[in-house]
Amino acid sequence: MSTATSALADQKRLLLSVPLRPVQGHRFQPTGFPDLGAATYQAPIDENRSVSCLLVESPQSMANRLEATIWDSGNNELIDCCKGLSYVRVNDPDGNYLTSSIEEAHRLNSVYIEAADERAFHKKLKEETGFDEKRPVNRGQFLKTVFRYDCNSLLHGVFLESVGGRLRVARAVSSFIEADNVEVVASGGVKNDKVRPGTESGSEKTAAEGYGNVPFPREEYAAERITAYFNLDLAQIRSYGLPDPAEQLLIALGLYKIRALLDGDLRLRTACDFVVATEGAIEADRPSGFVLPDLEELASEVRAAVDACRDAELFAGENGVTTVTYSFK
Repeated sequence: MSTATSALADQKRLLLSVPLRPVQGHRFQPTGFPDLGAATYQAPIDENRSVSCLLVESPQSMANRLEATIWDSGNNELIDCCKGLSYVRVNDPDGNYLTSSIEEAHRLNSVYIEAADERAFHKKLKEETGFDEKRPVNRGQFLKTVFRYDCNSLLHGVFLESVGGRLRVARAVSSFIEADNVEVVASGGVKNDKVRPGTESGSEKTAAEGYGNVPFPREEYAAERITAYFNLDLAQIRSYGLPDPAEQLLIALGLYKIRALLDGDLRLRTACDFVVATEGAIEADRPSGFVLPDLEELASEVRAAVDACRDAELFAGENGVTTVTYSFK
């Protein structure tokens, strides 16, 4: 057992609250939702007081960002310390890369994976999960099959509704970013047209078509506190009943992704760029005293766990990769 995972051996959850600050200035742009805009709300302080809060980044968006920490998008492959992890790779008939279960929103339940090779892999997945609509789900078999083809699905969740509506796994690692005591920073700008700054009434050359100088309002926020929250559900991972190498891999991989996100790209949008606000170690809220290891240490633990799972033949495919072909026809 590795150093980091051994320190969590008797724990049910790892909870982290990491203070953030904008890279420059005070303003930042939160995530927006259709027909809603920024998600603001009042959070109670006590019986008589509340504080204005803001959801800066949603759990679903943070899940995507955590998944991206192990993917080399320039070369369309896993980063070095994670090579050998199980995942499904989707190519076109000419062998060109299209997507993968790591990048797809629904992971193994991606339509591109389901429809690939005339549904051959999808049929194989159903067979290996042992799913039968008339019988209870063999959860152990289901989870081992998911780990075999895409172990990340057991960290970030999956719902194989195309195989069976009862085949689902909740997220074992989740995250979100909130801001407390927020205020709106109202500003604006103008789109300049140096050729035709004005528009003609009754003409087709209007702002709707992109002509003329167009002023616009803009809303950003400033906050007293900005916090990134992380929750690694160790009890859920252990409940999978997987062999020890698989369990150690999922825990080490979850820790690695959290550390990589905090150390790496927290530029969520053009006007939303954060860094960790405190110097030194990142200590957990729970268990008390646990310090998140540095990225190099966790990369070594992930590499060792991947090799142990490979040696135990827990992954499918060549070097963990199952390749399928999707045809647009």
